[in-house]
Amino acid sequence: MIIPLILFSAGLILLLKGADLTVEGAEGIASRLGISATFIGLTVVAFGTSLPELVVTSEAFRAGNFGIGTGNIIGSNISNIALILGLYAVLAPPAFRVHLPRQRFLLHTALMLSATVAFALLCWRSVLDLLSGIVMLALFAAFVVILWRSGHVMERAAEKDSPYSLLFTIGGLAAVIIGAHLLLTGAVEIAALFAIPPVVIGLSMVAVGTSLPELATTVVAAYRNRPGIAIGNIIGSNIFNLLFVMGINALFIPIPPPEMVTIGPLLLFSMAILPLFSGKMTVTRAWGALLVGGYLVYILSLYWVF
Repeated sequence: MIIPLILFSAGLILLLKGADLTVEGAEGIASRLGISATFIGLTVVAFGTSLPELVVTSEAFRAGNFGIGTGNIIGSNISNIALILGLYAVLAPPAFRVHLPRQRFLLHTALMLSATVAFALLCWRSVLDLLSGIVMLALFAAFVVILWRSGHVMERAAEKDSPYSLLFTIGGLAAVIIGAHLLLTGAVEIAALFAIPPVVIGLSMVAVGTSLPELATTVVAAYRNRPGIAIGNIIGSNIFNLLFVMGINALFIPIPPPEMVTIGPLLLFSMAILPLFSGKMTVTRAWGALLVGGYLVYILSLYWVF
């Protein structure tokens, strides 16, 4: 029991630090290119903080642990919305009303919801195979182009511009890969010891662990009053998880689709983002609290459903 916990803890630490270095380096590179803060949040930061999901899920699929792999993606997206955005709405409700132009918010949210619905429809097939992977990656490429074209309205430029940006990015990627392997090894062994279904471990322990980079990034962005990065990070990360991570893996490995009892909460929590942008701070804060409470109930229910 001690060794799996050590492996899990060490992997989680490497994941967090590696993702932090990766994001810092990538943000510095993007800053030199003059990319807007929101676009950085939706792409560079979102993709950087989603590296743990990419590596952990790919490692799980390669080892045949499909429950942990798909559970990690679905659980991470639910965690991003209900836990992270919910907490952000409770702590900083004005960010959802003032800083994001409504037209771009509607576009970005529509893209995230479209990615979620597309993933759910593909899961109705008997397997996520080569065709599914091609469809998901094609949608991902189209969404990135749309995000790029919508990001021409510049906000405050990113302030990080380190001469070591490329080194930070490469070093962070290496730490993420090693950390993901250790975390997955520890999680599988813990699940075996307690006879917990792998999908539950993926939806809860691994999903929350790999979502911590998004949480840390959102907290820092909120502290620095950069809601474009904070909110864009979550929306972009969810798109990346569903379309790129699942798509790239489906090209090489036939993946059994998750059951609807798993996909249903993903659809519900994804649509639950809409009331956060009602424009009324009291509604935003109250809905954020409901999201966090709903997430806690969801996590507890996993151990009863499976």
